[in-house]
Formats: sequence, structure tokens, C-alpha cells
Amino acid sequence: MAQFVKKDDDRDEEAEYSPFLGIEKGAVLQEARVFNDPQLDSRRCSQVITKLLYLLNQGETFTKVEATEVFFSVTKLFQSKDIGLRRMVYLIIKELSPSSDELHIPVHKKVIIVTSSLMKDMNSKTDVYRANAIRVLCRITDGTLLTQIERYLKQAIVDKNPVVASAALVSGIHLLQTNPEIVKRWSNEVQEAVQSRAALVQFHALALLHQIRQNDRLAVSKLVTSLTRGTVRSPLAQCLLIRYTSQVIRESSMNIQGGERPFYDFLEGCLRHKAEMVIFEAARAITELNGVTSRELTPAITVLQLFLSSSKPVLRFAAVRTLNKVAMSHPMAVTNCNIDMESLISDQNRSIATLAITTLLKTGNESGVDRLMKQITNFISDINDEFKIVVVDAIRSLCLKFPLKYRTLMNFLSNILREEGGFEYKKAIVDSIVILIRDIPDAKESGLFHLCEFIEDCEFTYLSTQILHFLGVEGPKTADPSKYIRYIYNRVILENATVRASAVSTLAKFGAMVDSLKPRIFVLLRRCLYDNDDEVRDRATLYLNTLGGDGSVVETDKEVKEFLFGSLDIPLVNLETSLKNYEPSEEAFDISHVPREVKSQPLLEKKSTGKKPTALGAPPPAPTSTADTYEKLLSSIPEFSTFGPLFKSSAPVELTEAETEYAVNVIKHIFNNHIVFQYNCTNTIPEQLLENVVVVVDASEAEDFAEVATKPLKSLPYDTPAQTFIAFEKPQGVPAVGRFSNVLKFLVKEVDPSTGEAEEDGVEDEYQLEDLEIVAADYMVKVGVSNFRNAWEALGTDFERVDEYGLGPRESLNDTVNSVIALLGMQPCEGTEVVAGNSRSHTCLLSGVYIGNVKVLVRLSFGVDSSKEVAMKLAVRSEDESVSDAIHDIVAN
Repeated sequence: MAQFVKKDDDRDEEAEYSPFLGIEKGAVLQEARVFNDPQLDSRRCSQVITKLLYLLNQGETFTKVEATEVFFSVTKLFQSKDIGLRRMVYLIIKELSPSSDELHIPVHKKVIIVTSSLMKDMNSKTDVYRANAIRVLCRITDGTLLTQIERYLKQAIVDKNPVVASAALVSGIHLLQTNPEIVKRWSNEVQEAVQSRAALVQFHALALLHQIRQNDRLAVSKLVTSLTRGTVRSPLAQCLLIRYTSQVIRESSMNIQGGERPFYDFLEGCLRHKAEMVIFEAARAITELNGVTSRELTPAITVLQLFLSSSKPVLRFAAVRTLNKVAMSHPMAVTNCNIDMESLISDQNRSIATLAITTLLKTGNESGVDRLMKQITNFISDINDEFKIVVVDAIRSLCLKFPLKYRTLMNFLSNILREEGGFEYKKAIVDSIVILIRDIPDAKESGLFHLCEFIEDCEFTYLSTQILHFLGVEGPKTADPSKYIRYIYNRVILENATVRASAVSTLAKFGAMVDSLKPRIFVLLRRCLYDNDDEVRDRATLYLNTLGGDGSVVETDKEVKEFLFGSLDIPLVNLETSLKNYEPSEEAFDISHVPREVKSQPLLEKKSTGKKPTALGAPPPAPTSTADTYEKLLSSIPEFSTFGPLFKSSAPVELTEAETEYAVNVIKHIFNNHIVFQYNCTNTIPEQLLENVVVVVDASEAEDFAEVATKPLKSLPYDTPAQTFIAFEKPQGVPAVGRFSNVLKFLVKEVDPSTGEAEEDGVEDEYQLEDLEIVAADYMVKVGVSNFRNAWEALGTDFERVDEYGLGPRESLNDTVNSVIALLGMQPCEGTEVVAGNSRSHTCLLSGVYIGNVKVLVRLSFGVDSSKEVAMKLAVRSEDESVSDAIHDIVAN
């Protein structure tokens, strides 16, 4: 046994041994002197160059003197006839060339030193010299020297030796980034190289030709059309061609209403190719087509199913990963592969097994759930957390799909929750359990019990606090809330201060929501008054005082519940500012006086960056929906409470320049028959207090609007944002537009800096604001669609309106597209707002909801002629004929 251990130790030492272990830069530079020996030792020189390359690639820095000495020494090796050494010389020159600024010689002189030797090698009879010389020359040369060797490069592209031709083509791909005009002149030679019988030459030639033409959509389409007729022999080039074909199909499908896809027959034909990589590439391309149908998917799924039983792990992995993606959108198309995928659950490659499991979870039927769970249990402990999270997400989706199986799936989730794992893995499990509790009522009791057991031994503070919050929301609604009290109070005894504070809040929620538990809750909260943490003590004191700590079993007042556990509809930054400005006095602090308008950027611009919706979450500091926030604010004002539901609120429009005395912006709230302007005002002068603040609006250039209500602002202290409102009535269902001029009027009072008190008398003043416009886009809400083609067909042609417009001469098609999008105020779909460079035509797809909650889809087709005149075809489909006409009227006017 000892002998075996010894052998294993020896193997470990051999595995860790590196020929470069312990080499030092100084010693290698000393060895580099062999480059200057009269009798060159080719083997020794190659070893030294290898060490130099290793040091360079490890990030070792050479001083200017060291780099210069090495460079000049290496150039002497061009006299060697040894092929191996010469190839090493080419490599070291390529590595040293980017460091030319570190040498003591200018770039052009350095290039001249080696150019003559490289030019000689480029015309050598030895093909290896020629190919490597081309690669090095193109790496170190600039535009001026490139024109001198351009003739040789063109000849090399069509050279009979594939090594030389490939070297020239790859060099062209690199040079296209720095000298595109020169490389584009090689199109004829590259076109000839595409017909080469050498596999790599054809591959590199096709890649370069596509890059030369990539900005010309028509040229790319012609290239694909010519090559799909069967002139490509190289499997690598065929894979490239399939990708380019898919790109053409995607771009052309936007302009096709129905019928056969262009080039689909070519993709289907590639499924019968003799090379496995081509078959897979074609199958993957078909599965990724926009709006692919079951009939189009069938041949691709068939070949992927054959790959599942391949002896090559890479083919099995590629096939199951592709099928996994297909299962997300077309689960029924993948069900025929389920038997083959079940055999992959025991695959030695755990990546393949994980993908097979998750695919089966998406495509399996209800009767096979129990069998799948047993198979998953056997292998989930062998995979890392990243794959485990994928499995957990798939199980959650399966449970929502088959809610009757919640017991099996919930038990599985609870079991893996007790096992070892990192934070993200445990969070994924907890989130899944919470979502199942919310969406499957029958799962609530068992799910809450599993979460209670988990927090008994949870090492993550974040998860403990989030689960406690969730228990406080859902626990009081269960049949027997008292059984959760023990688990919650244990956290007060055993956990850190953060968790203890959260547990106190959860206990208070049970006391507020379940009157029969109040006496027991009050006993526990009184114990928390002696906690050694301030936050815990403060929370316990607050809850005891507000809930009635005398222990009487009475119903908790609704306002108290709202105050303690309701969502705070006041921005925290405003609350903080008001508390700082509050001076202790007989008059208590009144939270109703805190401004509700966000001081800087509105919530509208704060977007979630998470990968998926979080199931858990503490009470948010502000409402998650900006529309809800504004609607609640406006409905609380009596003058506007009868206006009905709020359709849209715009982003703030600045009416003052930065760093002026008064900062004012306005938000346009659109109702069906009214428009409310919310002027957000901030006083930036510490020595002034503004009172009776109001914005006087002149609507003489907005004839369709009539002012109906005004809500002035009583007081505007320094650096405390507040708002004043003006409401206008407009014709119902009409997208009325107009310009409004605004003047800020107020009574200004001087403030004593020492006491902070304002003078009794003030002076009336006014401040001119920028004009405000109501435009057609204000009546449209941006709402995207996941599949434009399906949504377009679903709306039908009943209310479709199509017309063409001349937009006149325009400098840029991209600017024209963006202008029309801005004019309509709609959401671009499927990335169609991006216009390819130098493109002379473009199709843009837009989606939105028009006032009155009418769904609207728009298809814009642009074309540019030689005189830069832009023509646009506008096709509109909506749920209302008048809305389709209104969209055309917006463009026509």
C-alpha cells in the first residue's frame, strides 16, 4: 500500500513540474547573448527565445535598454537556415513589435530594420518562411509600408500553397480594422480564394469577404445567394455560411408577411451534410429562427435527437444544450427526445446531465414527475452550485405547471435547503419556495413550515431577515398563526442584532393582525426592551406603545396597522431632509407635511438590474411603480380626484437651467379628459423663504385646453422640494397639442441666517420659466411585445392603415428613424431601432398603447435614394380604426 502511495506522490510531482519553473529575467537576458555567437547553436537559441516568450506572456516588463538589446540580437538570427529557429524568430518579433515605444529607436526605423529581411523571406522558396513573414509584416507595418507590399499580399492570397494563402487572408482580417480602404481593394483576389479547394483557405476567405461587405446588406445577401448553390466544400466555411444565411433570414423576415422563408431549404439541406459540425450548426440555426414553426423545427429536432446518443461528449452536450433552449419556447416539439435525455441523467459529464434534467423538467408530463425527482436526488450533490441553481429554477417552473405535484417538489426543495451550499444557491431555493407559497394556496402551510425550519440553522443574515419578513406577511393569515411564534422568538434569543430586529418586527405584525395573540406577543416584546442593541430596543418600544402595551385584547386600529406595516409613500430622502430641518417644539413633527415628490430623479428612471424577479423583499422604502405613486398622489388632491384613472405620467421636463436661484421641472399627467401639470419646485437660496408659490400658465397657443383647477404651494423653504399643480380640460379622445408659457410667482421673505426665522413682510416677485409643450407622443405609452410578428398577425387587417410619405432630404437614415420613433413615442421592438452603417433601407417595428388603452403596432419601412431623399411607408394596426387614423395624422402633420 505504501508503494502505491509513493507512486501517486511521484505522479503529482511530475504533473506539477514546469520547464519554466523558477526562471528569472536576468538569467534569461544573460543567456540571450548566444544570439551574438559567431557559430549559432540553433537548439540553444530556440530554447532562449522560448523563455523570453514565456516571460513576455507572463506580464514581465523589460526596460528600454533590455528590450533594445534583445530586439537587435534577435534580428541577427535571420542568417540562420534552421527552419525551427526561424519560426521562433518570427514569434519573438511579433511579441516585441507592440512594445516599440519602449525601445530606444523610432517605430519606422525599427520596422525598416526587419522589413528587408521579412521581404526577402516573403519571396523565399520555402513556404513556411513566406507564410510567417507575411503574418509578421502585417503585424508590424503601418499604412505607408502596407501600400509597398500590397502587391505581394494580393499574390499570396491566391497562392497555390494553402499555408501561404491562409496567412495572407488572416492578415487581411486583422488589417481590415486599421486599414480598411486598402483591404477592400483585394475583393477580387479574396473572391477567387473562396473557390479554393483547401478547407482553411476557403474558411478564411469567406470570413474576410463577409467582413469587407458586412455594411452592405444587399451585397451580403448576394454573397449568401451565390454560395448556397453548393460551391462551399470546407466544413468550417459551411458553418460560417450557415451563420451568414441566418443573419440574412432574420433581416429579410421583417419584410415578409407570410409564406416560405428565404434560404430555409439550404439550412434544411445542411442537416444531411457529412460533417457533424455542419449538421449541428444548421440545426441550431433553424431552432433560433424568429417565429419558427413546429413543421420547420421537426427536421432539426430529429438530427439533434440522434446526437443525444453519440459516443462523443461534445456532440451530446451541444445537442442537449440546444434542445434545452428550444424547450423554453416549444416544449412539445422536444417531448419525442425525452427517452433519449433520460439516459443522459447518468452521464459522466455533469454538465450534460444537468441540461438533460432541466430539459426534462420543462417538457415532462405530470405522471413522470416522481420518477424525475428520484433521479435528480441521486446526482444533485455531485454538481456545483451554478448548475444546482439551474435545476432549482426548472423545478419551480415545473411546480407552477403541475400544481397538484407541489408536495413532491416542495419536499425536494426543503431537503436540498438543509444541505451544504452557497448563498446564491440557498437564495434560489428560498425564492422558489416563496413563489410556490404565493401561487399555490395549498402549499402555504408546508412551505412556511420548511422556511421556519431553515431559519433555525441559517448562516446568511440576509435570508433570515427576508424569511422573517415573509412570515410576518403570510403567517397571520394561516389557520393557526401561533405555531410560528416559537420559531420567530428563537431568532430574538439566538441571532445577531440585524436578525433580532427583524424578528421583533415580525412578532409585532402577528400582534397587530391576530388580536388573540396580543397578550403573548406583548410579553415577548417587553423582554426585548432589555436587549443590548439600540435598534432592537427602539423597535420593541415603538410597537408596544402603538399597539397598546397594556395587554388588552382589542382590535388594532387600521391607521396604526397602516403606519407600522404599510408601504411608505414618502421618499426617504425627503423625510430625512424634513427631520433634519425640524426643530423640537411643542408642535409635534407632522409626517403629512413631508413633500411626496422625489427630489432629483423620479422612480421612473430607477430600473431593476436583477436577473429575475426576487420572491422575497422587505417593505420597500417607496412604491415600486411610479404610475401607482403618481396616481395615489393625484387622487389624494380633492380638485383632481374626479379625473378618473391616470393614463400616463411623463419624465420630468426641466423648465430652468442648472444652478439657478430656483429649480423647477414639470411632470405631465395625462388623463382621458384632463391634463395635470405637476411643477416640482426647489428653493436654492438659503436666505429666502418663498410663500404662496404658484405657476401662472398662458395657454393662448393651446386653444383646445381650458384651465379648470389650481393647487398653489403655501411655503417653499430652502432645499425642500415641493410641488404646485395646474389642471386643464381637453376634448375627449383627441390628442390635443399646444405650447404653454410659464411664470413662477411667489412672495419672497428674507430669512435671518443666525435664527433661521423669516421676516413677517415679504415682496411679491416672479421668475420666468421655459415654455412647455404637449405633443402627440404624450398620448402614447411605450409597451413592448415579445414576438412582433405574432402580435401583428393577431391584430389582423380590420383596422390596418397603410400610406407612404416623403420625408425630404436627410443627412442620416439613423437620425431619421430616431426622429420618427420620438415623434410617435412608441417602443422599438426586436432591436429594429438600430440602423446598420451605410444602409440605404431599413425596417423599424414599434409597439405601444394609445390613450384609451388601445393597443397599437407600427411597421415603418424607410428607403434613401441617391440624392438622400428619404421615403417612408407607414403601416399601422390597432384595436380601433380612429386610432390607426390618428397615428397617420401625427406623421402627416
